[in-house]
Amino acid sequence: MAKLKTKALITDIVLIDIINFSKLSSQEQLEIVVFLTKSFKKMIEKMLQNSNTPLSKFIIGYISTGDGFYCILNPRLKGFGPILGLSFNHFSEHISQKYSYFEGIRIAAHTGEVNEFEDILGSKNFIGDGLNDCARYLEIKNFTISTVMVSDVAYESLKKFLTLHKDFNTLLAKRELKKSSIQTFKDKHGKEKHGCLIWLRNSGIINPPDIYFNSII
Repeated sequence: MAKLKTKALITDIVLIDIINFSKLSSQEQLEIVVFLTKSFKKMIEKMLQNSNTPLSKFIIGYISTGDGFYCILNPRLKGFGPILGLSFNHFSEHISQKYSYFEGIRIAAHTGEVNEFEDILGSKNFIGDGLNDCARYLEIKNFTISTVMVSDVAYESLKKFLTLHKDFNTLLAKRELKKSSIQTFKDKHGKEKHGCLIWLRNSGIINPPDIYFNSII
């Protein structure tokens, strides 16, 4: 059998997880997933209006998990994943005002490897250790709503992104970006993970840069 040729991508992955989704009724689950998906899509489209970036170039992969979803970012935007997570957090606060049963979302951001493949319907899909590793960061016990759990690798990507984009560094300073101490824990497979929680004292939606800059990979 011929060896399958795939190109691994190292990029940012953002995982959204709806808190206590399994405790909702089937109707509530459908209602919140539909509303969340439509709302986040509108939010991202609004973010991209001033960034000269089509949605398909900003997010190259979207994978439903049943109780949430993964967003796989364009590798040119490596380091922006944690910032996107902060924007998702800000928007989710408005959703909780509409649905009393919505308890919020947990968000993890990781920089890792994904591989693209064509699924049974001929659509683009992704697999890879990066997705699995990202999910492990939601296992931390002292997770706090309105924060983003950022892996140690993703935090290094964020620092590099902010070094290259001084305006974003200034913006996050104005919005008072906060960071917890290093969180160390063992995942369900016994592997040690390191990361930190980040949040904004003055939350808001932050637009990405134009991806047609020199590659930061």
